[in-house]
Amino acid sequence: MDNNTVFHFNLTMYVNIGLYRYPAFVVSLMLFAIILFANLTIILVVSLEKTLHEPMYLFIALLSVNSLYGSTGFFPRFLLDLLSDTHLISRPACFTQIYIIYTYAFQEMTILSIMAYDRYVAVCDPLHYHNKVTAKTVYILAAFAWIFPVFFTVLGLSLAVKLPLCGNKLQKIYCAVWNIAKLSCVSTSTNNVVGIFVTVINVILPLIYVLYTYFRIILVCRKSTSEFKSKVFQTCLPHTILFVSLSFSIFCDIALSRLNVENLNPLFALILSLEFVLIPPLLKPLIYGLKLPEIQRNIFKMLSCLNFQI
Repeated sequence: MDNNTVFHFNLTMYVNIGLYRYPAFVVSLMLFAIILFANLTIILVVSLEKTLHEPMYLFIALLSVNSLYGSTGFFPRFLLDLLSDTHLISRPACFTQIYIIYTYAFQEMTILSIMAYDRYVAVCDPLHYHNKVTAKTVYILAAFAWIFPVFFTVLGLSLAVKLPLCGNKLQKIYCAVWNIAKLSCVSTSTNNVVGIFVTVINVILPLIYVLYTYFRIILVCRKSTSEFKSKVFQTCLPHTILFVSLSFSIFCDIALSRLNVENLNPLFALILSLEFVLIPPLLKPLIYGLKLPEIQRNIFKMLSCLNFQI
């Protein structure tokens, strides 16, 4: 089968669950609705409440925007596949899905790295915080978080698009570059090198940077008062949980792409695949809504206003 004849890809990780597909569809639809509602709530609260127009909260809102972007790029197709007997996806739709999911993941890592910088300056250099993290700096960093990952995603995607393919079966529940590269009729050494480069830039380096910032924050906290430690812990814990969760999800997805899925338990492989696109978007609004008093207070304030109007 040559490259020009591969008009559709077959997502083979979907298993036949019979009538259980309908409860699975309902649960997935509810999760999608919760993700949309929760992240929209965070965005609205931060946008409407002037006291939250600070760098940390603006970056949290940016995370929620990215969650909406990634979730809407995955869930509609996933919901259709749950009800379908066949799981074919057209070539353009497949590469579009890859673009959305990869940019979502890389943007997530970039935003979390920027938030680590924000917390680092706030804790380790508080006297110069407002000089370093200005409104202009926030806008530049936000633009960087959206544009920078696009370049590397397009770089990897452009190489995958050109590969001559000798099959159309992808052992995934969504399209991925490495799974397409496995179908190549020719050597993918260039793709592998570029893939490693992209992973290092967008995953490994952010991970190292975040670990470095938290190491410096811990050193400062060791010499500080209990009240200061408590305040730092309160603002940094949500970010830490999200970053660990996302990093674990990304590394699981990378490992799953490299392994032979047929040798794994189908349910285990399915859970690992879903974790990457499900847990971070669901976790973010819950953690920030529950852990940060300012956001929590303004969410209740907004809800009480809505109840009063009704």
